[in-house]
Amino acid sequence: MDTFYLVMRQFILVPVMGGHGWSLITGHENLLRHSRIAVTVGTMKRFAVFLVCILPLCYGQKVNEPMVIDSLQIDCKITFRFARTFITTKVYNQLNISREAIFDVELPKTAFITKFSMTVDGVTTDGTVKEKAKAEKQYQTAVSRGQSAGLVQSTGRKMEQFKMSVNVAGFSNTTFKLIYEELLKRHLGKYEFNVRVKPKQLVEHFEINADIVEPQGISFLNVDANFGTNDLKDVVELERTETKAHITFKPSLDQQRKCPSCTETLLDGNFAIKYDVNRDNSAGNIQIVNGYFVHYFAPASLKNVPKNVVFVIDRSGSMSGTKIKQTYEAFLQILDDMPVEDHFGIITFDDQIEYWKNTMVTADSTNIAEAKKYVTGIHARGMTDINAALLEAAAMLKKATKEKALPEISTSLILFLSDGDPTSGVTDLNRIVRNAKEAVGGDATLYCLGFGRDLDYSFLEKLSQENGGLARRIYEDSDAALQLKGFYNEVAYPMLLDVEIQYLDNSIEYLTQNNFRHYFQGSEIIVAGHIGNNNLKILTCQVTGQGETEKFFVNVDAKITEVNEEQDYIFSGFTERLWAYLTIEQLLTKQSSAEGEEKTNITDKALELSLKYSFVTPLTSMVVTNPEDEDKSLVANKPKEGGKTL
Repeated sequence: MDTFYLVMRQFILVPVMGGHGWSLITGHENLLRHSRIAVTVGTMKRFAVFLVCILPLCYGQKVNEPMVIDSLQIDCKITFRFARTFITTKVYNQLNISREAIFDVELPKTAFITKFSMTVDGVTTDGTVKEKAKAEKQYQTAVSRGQSAGLVQSTGRKMEQFKMSVNVAGFSNTTFKLIYEELLKRHLGKYEFNVRVKPKQLVEHFEINADIVEPQGISFLNVDANFGTNDLKDVVELERTETKAHITFKPSLDQQRKCPSCTETLLDGNFAIKYDVNRDNSAGNIQIVNGYFVHYFAPASLKNVPKNVVFVIDRSGSMSGTKIKQTYEAFLQILDDMPVEDHFGIITFDDQIEYWKNTMVTADSTNIAEAKKYVTGIHARGMTDINAALLEAAAMLKKATKEKALPEISTSLILFLSDGDPTSGVTDLNRIVRNAKEAVGGDATLYCLGFGRDLDYSFLEKLSQENGGLARRIYEDSDAALQLKGFYNEVAYPMLLDVEIQYLDNSIEYLTQNNFRHYFQGSEIIVAGHIGNNNLKILTCQVTGQGETEKFFVNVDAKITEVNEEQDYIFSGFTERLWAYLTIEQLLTKQSSAEGEEKTNITDKALELSLKYSFVTPLTSMVVTNPEDEDKSLVANKPKEGGKTL
């Protein structure tokens, strides 16, 4: 009998000295805390009942078994395209041992986290937004411990993962709450709100609620909750008026199952809401709350302004195989969709430059057919001379302009596609940026498409921003051709050029960007600011731009008192927070191309606003202090798309 061992998760019997009985050790599996109770052979029978009662609590428990998600509720409030999302999760530790509960959600990259809290044993700990530099010590301490908790990282094309964890005692609950905010941008004629749904288990109480208020009137609304099947389509409930919508998605446990007898959930995908609002050819819609205003401008029924496009295509060796095939597949569709009044040119490059034609040509059927034949014959080879390719594209446009081969009222674009960094010719990134800016000279807008991840995306961002455009990553996937075509569609139809929005009162302050090179079909221009004059009764706005054949000129008067009193908002302070969001976003864009004192001033202003409005941005961190040990605080930093810093 002195060789007998009875082992359980919380109780262990071991022989005592001399082999005349056992000791009962109680405590956690690590046995750091324990007590000994001498047990003789004579008293073993009395212990038998006690052990039998305890055994069911421990026997058969799986330490790696995930905790039970008691409830998962997602609430979204959308007021004039500004969305505030609340995620509340209640988790239960069904075992009688302490375990780590992990809160793991995905949110849009364009969103700013504003609040996080967790409640354990009735005690709530709130996260605090701090300057990233000041939180760096806590962050490095967490990293040195090999801690993965306290994390925000990119998880795909449009999403980021937010991850926090906490130790939860056996048979206890913990509640996590997360709030984030985002401005829904209009793309190709619609706004889109996405919630990533991936609970990884059946959830007793699962619910998504979305409320939308759009006083302009909702023109269309579509909710997609298929998750790869139509079984949940009828679970979506929609109540809608002319200006409001309430959406509920509340599947039961049985509706969540992959099959009637399955324990796996089929909830793994996106819950998407797509909508647009009514609009006309006016100067837009202005909303004013507590002295802050937001102006939405997206006129309808305008005619396209002709465009002149130089396509600059990387054909270096790294583009071989699938990449080059997907590239010409996309360009075949792009060429098919070009309006006949447009002009275009094609340049391909490796360490050599090759023209399809040495001048810009009209997009008539003959030229389109010849261009398609040329594109399908592109073969990857050689190195990568980005500098020379961009200079040649700028020169082609300047030559056509000088020869008056382009329409007098038109806009010029350079669409540059590459999958890598420069390896031939000029390879210094800053020098390439300077050369391109000088060559383009403000006469064209440069859009950079980065194919795959083997490139310096921050270089492409700076290159495009210095020339009035933007950069976009094309993910190396089966739908790469669709991604390329999708981006082109966003800039394919310019409706207005040189748009300027002015507010005819000197009391307007803290104005966001109010002049724009283009207004594209299906997009929207948004301007926000603060009214410094409390006695101002009417906010007068003037919008000007160049249309297809004539100047665009409209005025709008917003009666401040009426706007404040009449509108029914879901959350009243949305204009101020939207202004802050938009200002920070634009400052961060400027920061990437600014230098010296200007960069410092921009960074300081963006940081100040991030802290004031509790936004987790690339300049701030979410710090969750561990109530038991401040040295074990969790720190989450927002990632930045890009590569090396220029």
